[in-house]
Amino acid sequence: DCKLPLSITPYYLSLIDPFNPEDPLRRAVVPTMAEIGLNPGEADDPLGEDQHMVAPGLVHRYPDRVLFLATGFCSTYCRYCTRSRLVGAHGNGHHYGRADMEKALSYIENTPSVRDVLISGGDPLTMSDERLEWILSRLRRIKHVELVRIGTKAPVVLPQRITADLTRMLKRYHPLFVSIHFTHPTELTAEATRACERLADAGIPLGSQTVLLKGINDEVEVMKELMHRLLKARVRPYYLYQCDPIRGSAHFRTTVSKGLEMIQGLRGHTTGYAVPTFVIDAPGGGGKVALYPETVIGRRGSELLLRNYAGNVYSYPDNGGGQGVLLS
Repeated sequence: DCKLPLSITPYYLSLIDPFNPEDPLRRAVVPTMAEIGLNPGEADDPLGEDQHMVAPGLVHRYPDRVLFLATGFCSTYCRYCTRSRLVGAHGNGHHYGRADMEKALSYIENTPSVRDVLISGGDPLTMSDERLEWILSRLRRIKHVELVRIGTKAPVVLPQRITADLTRMLKRYHPLFVSIHFTHPTELTAEATRACERLADAGIPLGSQTVLLKGINDEVEVMKELMHRLLKARVRPYYLYQCDPIRGSAHFRTTVSKGLEMIQGLRGHTTGYAVPTFVIDAPGGGGKVALYPETVIGRRGSELLLRNYAGNVYSYPDNGGGQGVLLS
């Protein structure tokens, strides 16, 4: 059965062509019968987050960083959501209570190895400025927390949320980074671009996290246009994710070779800043694994044979550390 509710902001709905069932934004947020059922290899928690839940809403999987699930609510639900088991009607009444958050913060306080906290959910920017500031202020009081990040889609689906009051508040808690979930070039409207620029003007580095989706953004030219528009909006392309094998997501997932094709079509064909890292979040809690098109194709004696973006082969003298020859 489908567990993820339908929710789309009026603003985002206005970007969707109502007469085109294949509209890329429509396919990303409007449910279909294809998401009903469990396909081979799929799971409700494919990344094994629940097994690394050390406190309510706090996932500690990597050595020096934690994932703080501050809310189970989003203003718009992506149909391929990795946390469909938690968000919406399953999101603990749409947010974690103060007692739950205190337990999570206590764990961070008592774990000196944690230097980086990612606040996510749900979407933390659906919370009030006051509630979000309470979390940020508490984290900033923990001396070993060096970096705080926020993961959000609000600038994309609700750019009106990025107000002067919000950016003024966020500016008080540097170093602060914001990762934004962009999917398609159509999302880079004037409103979304202004929202990103407001955050950037507040000194907040912005990165994009894009999921590779079949029939939505799995063409090189579409992906290239998205990356170019992101850079113009002062957002650095960061990750391109292989779609996680959550329940009912088979119609969204491409082959891994398609993702490598996307990177091959970007690398060398456009500025390096426009090329994200293609990653698979390894099922079972293995973490992110980066994948790259094959560029090292073999050796010839001490020479390394390399294939460049155009498919041409070059040799590199891989004799570092060897005995030098003194010429007189």
